Amino acid sequence: MTRLLTALALFTFLFSSCGPKLSPLTQRLVDDQSWTQDEMKRIQFYLSEDLVLTREIRNGNSQIRNGQVKIVDGREVEQLVFKRNTPGVFVFSPKTQRMAVSFERNDENYLVFGPNPRAGNRYVIMAADWDRRQGSVTYAGKKWRVNASDAYASLMIPLKRLRNSDVNGKVVGGRKLK
Repeated sequence: MTRLLTALALFTFLFSSCGPKLSPLTQRLVDDQSWTQDEMKRIQFYLSEDLVLTREIRNGNSQIRNGQVKIVDGREVEQLVFKRNTPGVFVFSPKTQRMAVSFERNDENYLVFGPNPRAGNRYVIMAADWDRRQGSVTYAGKKWRVNASDAYASLMIPLKRLRNSDVNGKVVGGRKLK
């Protein structure tokens, strides 16, 4: 039994350390690094948690591609699900402290993220017309609803902090008497 537990612990450790270490993208990090738009295009972004976009389908005029169709309260709705750790790329910056990130091959399909003071200035999904339960976003040229529970879905980046990069200096070798 002890061998089994040891093997399981070793297996868990080995496979949990294989993936990239993700850190939240914050306004402070963006300010400290002063990344240009070209540099932002070379950073791989990931979603911190699942994000679900929903829109009501009107009179069968839907063109469903990647989404799912569900019946909610007697209405037919289409849902787009972005799973946790979905990779995305920077497309453009619509204005200061905002970034459009695409999670599909088409750069026209993007979500806008920006810093939120209530979330430690992490870059979270930006939506308009927030009420207590939901907000609206534009994705692929259509209006979608996002639930308030998904309001803190944020961008994560692989960030490796080097201890030597924080301190500039040298190692003093010492001095001996002659």
